[in-house]
Amino acid sequence: DTRKIKVERRKQGSDRRKKFYGSSEKLEKIKNTLQKAAKTDASIMLLGESGVGKELFARYIHEASPRYAGPFIAINMAAIPENLLESELFGYEKGAFTDATAQKIGHFESAHKGTLFLDEIGEMPPALQAKLLRVIQEREIVRVGGTKPTRIDVRIVSATNVNITEKIKNKQFREDLYYRLNTIPVKIAPLRERKEEILDIATEYLYRTCRQYDLPYKQLSDGAKEELLAYDWPGNIRELRSVIERAAILSDGEMIETEDLGLDIRIGAL
Repeated sequence: DTRKIKVERRKQGSDRRKKFYGSSEKLEKIKNTLQKAAKTDASIMLLGESGVGKELFARYIHEASPRYAGPFIAINMAAIPENLLESELFGYEKGAFTDATAQKIGHFESAHKGTLFLDEIGEMPPALQAKLLRVIQEREIVRVGGTKPTRIDVRIVSATNVNITEKIKNKQFREDLYYRLNTIPVKIAPLRERKEEILDIATEYLYRTCRQYDLPYKQLSDGAKEELLAYDWPGNIRELRSVIERAAILSDGEMIETEDLGLDIRIGAL
């Protein structure tokens, strides 16, 4: 019947694994810049608010680059305790510390011949910044507890949602490292400036949520669509996904109405 056809079409569209579910003039300009930069090994720094999808853009760079067949490794500087960050990046030798019962390679070695994405680079501890600068300059790493350098061939893409120049002024981030990482800075516009993408992104996440939880296929009412377009999305795409997942799970009918979105609760909480 019509519903089965509709679901199958949505499934076909989703299974193509599109990187970007919507389109807008600003998004196309960003993608055009990244395609040019991707052809080189120049370091790229993605600048933008939390939730705009910086890792998605980093993957886009990798897959448009000559390194596309190599690994793509992502690490979030803010998500790993400072005392573990060095061994995560550079690896360690057996016996380097109490729990080091075997040699472990780090993210730099894992990303050899590929791309290493350093997210939230502004949160990198100052002591580690000097070591990262040396790795970029020398193109080699030394594992924690080791003495022998290992050559690496890695393209670095970094990202931040903080004002790095302020951190430089406050002596919290090395200026020389900043210029090494920031050969090509690219600003990722927030979702409120890319409104044309909202409904396509929402529709895709709605379909994905229904499929994931085996829910009946649902649609957005005209009122719900208007509400999504009118909202400011301070949390960007991450917040949009959260709103759609909640609505899909908690709504009773096959049509998601304005009240199912719960945006009034979010506005009141801000």
